[in-house]
Amino acid sequence: MEINKSISVGADQPIALIAGPCVLESADMALETGKAIKDVCRRQGIPFIFKSSFKKANRLSGISYRGPGLREGLRILEQVKEQLELPILTDIHVSSDAGVASEVADILQIPAFLCRQTELLEAAADTGRVVNIKKGQFLAPDDMIHAVDKIRNRRNSRVMVTERGTHFGHRDLVVDMRGLAILRDTGCPVVFDATHSVQIPGGAGGASGGNRQYIPILAKAALATGCVDVLFLEVHPDPDQAHSDSATQWPLGELERLLEELDPFLKRSRT
Repeated sequence: MEINKSISVGADQPIALIAGPCVLESADMALETGKAIKDVCRRQGIPFIFKSSFKKANRLSGISYRGPGLREGLRILEQVKEQLELPILTDIHVSSDAGVASEVADILQIPAFLCRQTELLEAAADTGRVVNIKKGQFLAPDDMIHAVDKIRNRRNSRVMVTERGTHFGHRDLVVDMRGLAILRDTGCPVVFDATHSVQIPGGAGGASGGNRQYIPILAKAALATGCVDVLFLEVHPDPDQAHSDSATQWPLGELERLLEELDPFLKRSRT
C-alpha cells in the first residue's frame, strides 16, 4: 500500500516506523523531534512516518492538556511535512475534522475508543487518504473486519489496522500475539503499537500510567510473529515532562539503541 511517493507498507515492503510525540506541544519541538527520528531511521535504513496529534479528545481528566487544536496543529504538521519531507499521521475524533486534516495528513488515524464509530470511519474513508484503525481495547481482533469493511464499502481500500492491547481487568492491558495473525487476515497492513500497549489506563490518578520498560519486550515479540508491517512508537525528547502519556513515550535519546536492539526482528524474512 502506497502512503506517499516515497513510502509503501505491506507484506512485500520493509517494516516501517510510525513515531513522534503523542501530542503536539510546539512547532520547534515537533520539528526537532521529527528531524532527530528521521536521522536515526536513515542510519538504520527504516522508512519513517511522523506521528503526532493536534488534539487529544479522549483524555481521562478534563484538565489534561489536549493539544493546540485543529488549525494550529495542522499548521505545525504541515511544517514538519514540508521542511522534513515526511509523511504525516494524525488522529481525528469527529467527522468534521476529516476533510481538513486530510489536506495535510497522509494517514488519518481512528483512535481505539472510536473504532466502531461508523460516521467517523466513513468520513475518513471519503477523503481517499490511508485510514489507520486502532483496535479498541474492548474489541476481539476478528471483529475488526467490520470496521475495515466500513472503509472499503466507501470505495477506499487503503486501510491499516493497529494492535494496542486489550483490557485485562481494571487498569491493565495485555497483548495477545495471536491477535496479530487474526488482524493480518483482514488483508490490511498490520501495525503494532508498542507504547500504548504498556499503558495502565487511569493508573496515575487523573491520567494514564504505564510500564515503559516493557516496550522492547513487546516490540520483539510482536515483530517475531512475522505478522507486523509497521512498528508504532510514541517518542519524546523528555518523556517525564511530556504533556500526554509521559509514562509510556520512549525517550528520543534512546531510540537508536532500541532500533538496533530490534534490528534482527525488523529485518527478518516475512512468514
